[in-house]
Amino acid sequence: MSELLSVENLSVRRSDGHELIHGLSFGLAPGERLGLIGESGSGKSLTALAVLGLLPPGLTAHGSVLLSGTQVVGAPGRRLDRLRGRAASVVFQEPLTALDPLMRIGRQVAGPIRRRRGLRGAALRSAVLAALEEVALPERVARAYPHEISGGQRQRAAIAMALACEPALLIADEPTTALDVTVQAEVLALLDRLIAARDMALLFIGHDLAVVAGVADRLIVLKEGSAVESGRTRDIVREPRHPYTRSLVDSARELEAELDRMAP
Repeated sequence: MSELLSVENLSVRRSDGHELIHGLSFGLAPGERLGLIGESGSGKSLTALAVLGLLPPGLTAHGSVLLSGTQVVGAPGRRLDRLRGRAASVVFQEPLTALDPLMRIGRQVAGPIRRRRGLRGAALRSAVLAALEEVALPERVARAYPHEISGGQRQRAAIAMALACEPALLIADEPTTALDVTVQAEVLALLDRLIAARDMALLFIGHDLAVVAGVADRLIVLKEGSAVESGRTRDIVREPRHPYTRSLVDSARELEAELDRMAP
């Protein structure tokens, strides 16, 4: 099976030459689910930004990132604009990052639908409501501003926007970290259902091993910008090889045991 995303020897450097990501390589096939896990500062989110060509000023990517056959590293902005959305879309940790606070939710969801499908008027309004319904949001949310709905609803709206482009790859960058546990479980179940229904590939980024392992077929463990371990999720969870990975697994098991003791 040909790879949808192929990352080879990816490095991200500051303007002073300091490397934040060191020689990272991985691939992702259509329909596959890959998790990037590590603590804050490990390079998870920078990897996602590099894949999309969205690194902030002062940072540069080196190596190769092929997304749907297009080289992202060094590509001009116009070429990347055509690639984003169609090949890959992203859901960020904080939905307010992706949502315009001065625009109603319905108009924000309408934007990518109009660009992708060329709809106008009544057909566009119907498509917006269908997109919201798909992520379990009521019709009234289309008329609301981001501050007028809950955090969980904002994240669902951000997911609707990302999926409106019908991407081959969804990048989920800590999409549930800012949510409480109950809402987190609902959003994860929603993502799982939508990705399976659309047969999309998933790059899921997180620091919580239990969460990432629950959605990913394979894992890459990052520490200080380097991959210290990779493999099938069940193999890594059962027999972690690197000391850092073992610490993540042990912490997850200790938390699970503590929760079991606290249960009535």
